[in-house]
Amino acid sequence: MVHLQEITDQAESSLKISEDPTPAPPTQQQEAQPSQTQDASPPTPAGPMGPAPPTIPGPTLPPQLARSAGKTAEEIMADLNKSPLFMTELEENDDIAALQALAYEGTPLENATDFKERGNECFKEKRWRDAVEFYGRGVSLITQEERRRTRGDKPQQNDPDGDKDSEVAAQRAVLETLYVNRAACQLELKNYRSCWLDCASALKLNSRNVKAWYRSAKALLAVGRVEEADDACAGGLSVDENNAALKAVARDVIAKAEEQTRKIEAENKAKYTQQRRAAFLYAALKARNIKVRKSNRPPDMGDAKLELVPDPEDAKSTLSFPTVILYPTHYESDFIKAFNEKESLMQHFGYVFPLPWDKEGEYSANNVECFMETMTGGLVKVGKKVALLKVLCLDNVEVVDGVVKIYVVPKAKAETWVKEFKAAKEKEKAKEAS
Repeated sequence: MVHLQEITDQAESSLKISEDPTPAPPTQQQEAQPSQTQDASPPTPAGPMGPAPPTIPGPTLPPQLARSAGKTAEEIMADLNKSPLFMTELEENDDIAALQALAYEGTPLENATDFKERGNECFKEKRWRDAVEFYGRGVSLITQEERRRTRGDKPQQNDPDGDKDSEVAAQRAVLETLYVNRAACQLELKNYRSCWLDCASALKLNSRNVKAWYRSAKALLAVGRVEEADDACAGGLSVDENNAALKAVARDVIAKAEEQTRKIEAENKAKYTQQRRAAFLYAALKARNIKVRKSNRPPDMGDAKLELVPDPEDAKSTLSFPTVILYPTHYESDFIKAFNEKESLMQHFGYVFPLPWDKEGEYSANNVECFMETMTGGLVKVGKKVALLKVLCLDNVEVVDGVVKIYVVPKAKAETWVKEFKAAKEKEKAKEAS
């Protein structure tokens, strides 16, 4: 008679390895099941500048507990098998497993049981990886036997009873324990996917294994797969509705669902605010006849942006533009984070000049000329005392990627630079045409 030894609740509790959902008789102080409500999502009315912010219903998890009312663990397992999460197959390693089996003197059941016991010893010492290795060897031995029977092959010579119902049942009981125990190690190692796949394999052998349901729920919840964790909780509670550990996980599922709901609400609110502000900005640009365009490679401006100030959602606000001041004859530049439409260049030159690199003193407010590029590649002269808005609303001027670009050139070099600029543009056009 082979003695089946599974990691006991007491061992796990004393080692503080994981919560163990082994079915226990109900105590006088059992916590009540969380109540269930139906989700309701009323249509969202549209706002004046776009859709109103979406409304997220409050968390009602775990809903699977309500959907699974009256179902057996076997029926729940059948439903879960339709999900890719539990669609696993035995690995085809017959050749390797057969070679391994030759190295052991006992029957597959005896050898697998020995590996299970060795794994349990490692588990007690918190040697999770070693335990996984031993459990895995036991799994390989018995799954090879399962495939042998599927093919109709005869059992090993030293295992004449290998196809008897009692022997097959004993093998599968050991295999179930190996999967569940290995899942416990994978949970400790934070190998969450491996954990729930081992649990799925155990549940295919016995859909009433509460530990497998419990560890599946823990692993799924750890990676934020709340709905699937809810399904696992429901499966376990359908077997043992008073299981304290599963109830604790169910509460964690509800808390995680509430956290996700708050996150979604915040994201939707931010998205709605962004869309609404974009609508106000578009209306303001259109009202001022300011043309804008996006390029294929917009620059990274950090937190600087084209916006309405002081209130992005007030039509009375003014436009503020990130502005790059270019000094093309010296290959230098300055950046003005917020250039208001009502301001002039002269107001900014007050703090921009003198330039630290201008050793010859060529740049001063009264000794420079300013230009902006037109939509056709030409130049328009910008008055230093003219409000920025008057320049931007010209028919041949556009703002690319929300950034204003202004060329500043010493007066003595302005005429030469303009000729060179136009010649370079003509050369670019000719190259594009060819």
